[in-house]
Amino acid sequence: MPHTLLLSFGAQILLAGGSKAVSGPLDGLKVIDMTMVGFGPYATQIMGDYGADVIKVEAPEGDITRGITPYRNPGMGHFYLMANRNKRCIVLDLKQPDARDVVLRMIEDADVLISSVRPAAMERLGLGYDACKSRNNQIIYVSLVGFGQDGPYAKRPAYDDIIQGMSGMAAMQGGREGPPRFVNASICDKIGSQFAVHATLAALFSRERTGKGQRVEVPMLESLVGFNLIEHQSGHAWEPPLGPAGYERSMVEYRKPYATRDGYVCVLPYNTKQWRSFFEIMDRPEMVDDPLITDPKTRSERIGDLYAMVAECVASWETDALLEALENGDIPNGRAVPLGELSEDPHLAAVGLFGSYDHPTEGRVQIPGPGVKFSDTPAGVRSLPENLGESSVALLREHGYDDAAIDAMLDAGATVDGTPRQASEAAE
Repeated sequence: MPHTLLLSFGAQILLAGGSKAVSGPLDGLKVIDMTMVGFGPYATQIMGDYGADVIKVEAPEGDITRGITPYRNPGMGHFYLMANRNKRCIVLDLKQPDARDVVLRMIEDADVLISSVRPAAMERLGLGYDACKSRNNQIIYVSLVGFGQDGPYAKRPAYDDIIQGMSGMAAMQGGREGPPRFVNASICDKIGSQFAVHATLAALFSRERTGKGQRVEVPMLESLVGFNLIEHQSGHAWEPPLGPAGYERSMVEYRKPYATRDGYVCVLPYNTKQWRSFFEIMDRPEMVDDPLITDPKTRSERIGDLYAMVAECVASWETDALLEALENGDIPNGRAVPLGELSEDPHLAAVGLFGSYDHPTEGRVQIPGPGVKFSDTPAGVRSLPENLGESSVALLREHGYDDAAIDAMLDAGATVDGTPRQASEAAE
């Protein structure tokens, strides 16, 4: 069962005994988050997990993921909940000059601005790099784009499915003969977010040494192509090619979870010792000294034949008995766990990955926390995903706006006060 934490809806975890959590490794870092959907929000959530003060800037209609079902209340969709913890949310209608001025004022003491708004649109809004740099010459200005801005695709819109196709990710799923297929996940958005995090941290590290801010461009296509080709450049690593692109072990038909009599398992004999052990367990003594498994070159060339044999061998086993036998044989293995059962995994429960939290408007929610551990500056879930505009008023006050100015912006629709208290009163 997931462990339970009771959170204040603010900047610090409150543990059961009421003690405050230790600050994370990015404590004191201020990040202006102008991203939406997956490519960006996941990156800034990671920085929030690490202790940064992340201010999420949303248009009055909010991040599109707020409306993706299922949800308990409109505006708090499941996708939004999973990618927007540890952030304070402010609504700003950037078509209005007063709202744009708020962003520029926040930039004055920010460390990072990270945006998935197209660079040309940011320029039109008066929020391009030069405008932001004029307010804070140490700002790390991170542009998340679909395609590098020096190439012919620069102005194209990019979503996960498009990048899966254009980066070769979809082709990989089809293997050698099959048609391209999408991975059943927003894989490019999430991988792209990892690139965004480490590029931002690298720029911050450079600033620590030089005192200089800079612009950082993180293109999804280029990042994913490099990611995909680590193993899949294969024969194309040479000129002229020594063979086709595509890592053979990954492209064969039977590289997949194997069906048992009552479930699915993942089995990966990798070296000669493990292959011998596997065939001993499967009572196939004729294979123990076969060159197909004892010669690494032959094994790699005919890995598809070996995987087909694995599928045949394990089909008659009960899952639990098979896993026990593989474990005793020191063969890498694991159960293929359905998504809805992950929180029940005994290892994930023991390390405390999943937490159950009391959200002010959404009731009990279950969120997997960060898997990374720091010995002295722990990452963690410090605050839960906020309602649209929940911190608007507080952030405006924090940045020098008085009540009259805030009321004027509310009246003009330049911002929205979305505190849970007011939301409940409006419902009445």
